[in-house]
Amino acid sequence: MNLSGILAIGGKGGLFKMISSTKTGLIVEGLEDKKRSPVYSAHQISALEEISIYTYEEDVPLAEVFEKIHTHLNGAEIISPKSSKNDLMAFFKEVLPFYNEEEVYASDVKKIVQWYKILNKLDMLVFEEVKEEEVAEEEIKEEKTDNK
Repeated sequence: MNLSGILAIGGKGGLFKMISSTKTGLIVEGLEDKKRSPVYSAHQISALEEISIYTYEEDVPLAEVFEKIHTHLNGAEIISPKSSKNDLMAFFKEVLPFYNEEEVYASDVKKIVQWYKILNKLDMLVFEEVKEEEVAEEEIKEEKTDNK
């Protein structure tokens, strides 16, 4: 899954795609409403591809978390981001059982659920195709080394 160019902006709901940069900030477009707007350096801007979740082992990139949610749900609808704190944390524990409970808060899980819901609605969650391409590339590499 490719999250490059997808941004979350503090104080603005939803997700955004970066269109261009200016001297004073960025021009972004809402993924859902397609409205363009300026974002300035005073805003808290987070690139989804750079976000990872704390675990007791190693940090897990957000794309991997989305894939784990997708696999866990197996086509079912995700929990509502408006669910209770206990329900959100129980769901997240099922998806990522080894997450760091001291570092990951209910507000973080709520954002992850909201982002997953948006990306899923826009059909931007593509996992199997990437894996099939990786397997095909590995098979080609193996064939090349076998033929040498």
